[in-house]
Amino acid sequence: MSCRIVLLVEDEALILLDIEAALVDEGFQVVTAINGSKAIEAFEADPTHIDAVVTDINLGKGPSGWELARQVRQRKPEMPIVYMTGDSSHEWEAEGVPNSVLIPKPFVHAQVITALATLISHSNQA
Repeated sequence: MSCRIVLLVEDEALILLDIEAALVDEGFQVVTAINGSKAIEAFEADPTHIDAVVTDINLGKGPSGWELARQVRQRKPEMPIVYMTGDSSHEWEAEGVPNSVLIPKPFVHAQVITALATLISHSNQA
């Protein structure tokens, strides 16, 4: 598998750095954003460059993780999306995009890595 580029969106800096390190250790390249607006900017700069999105739901001011995922999917319908949340799991069925994965916090890195690998392999087969 060639090096995959993941857009990682998390408004808590320590969590962002922690997950970024785990993804890099697994061979992913990571583009980080601390809120939904920065994430959309990073994605729109080169949509073909991003292979998957891992996003928190509650990102402070601006677009939520739900809104970010919908916007990304408008441009790239097969984009793998992994949501992370401490308190929004109950909204996933109504708010989440199809064929996404939601991982409740707290989680172990392997859950994010496994979800990404599964979604990326499914999108490659589509």
